[in-house]
Amino acid sequence: MAWLRANAYALLAVLAALALLVAIVANHLFGRADLRTRAEALTGGNADRGLTLFVAKGCGGCHTLEGVPQANGLVGPPLDGVGVREIVGGKLANTPENIELWISAPQSIVPGNAMPDIPMTAQDAKDIAAFLYATG
Repeated sequence: MAWLRANAYALLAVLAALALLVAIVANHLFGRADLRTRAEALTGGNADRGLTLFVAKGCGGCHTLEGVPQANGLVGPPLDGVGVREIVGGKLANTPENIELWISAPQSIVPGNAMPDIPMTAQDAKDIAAFLYATG
């Protein structure tokens, strides 16, 4: 009992630190789920399918994106935080419709730019947009 009294403040500090850590981890996990839900509602796409398409269509050959091992390209800009950028493609307001257009037909926006038009359906573009917005 004497040990407990002597170390009560240290014990309380450790418990407070653990509570803070649990809160941070929970916020991160639930925040990501909320971000994904908002991204899918905003775009009408499926973020899981978007990740599969992002990899299958070779997007990572030109772009980097944290958390996607296949995304290690150095031609295009990093795609981290694309959901909070003001502009996509150097000239379009960052809206779901514009990012879907940029993903599928960038040459129609900025002819001659380094990003090729990639054959895909409108739903494919929505899914990739949902995935990108869900990454933050």
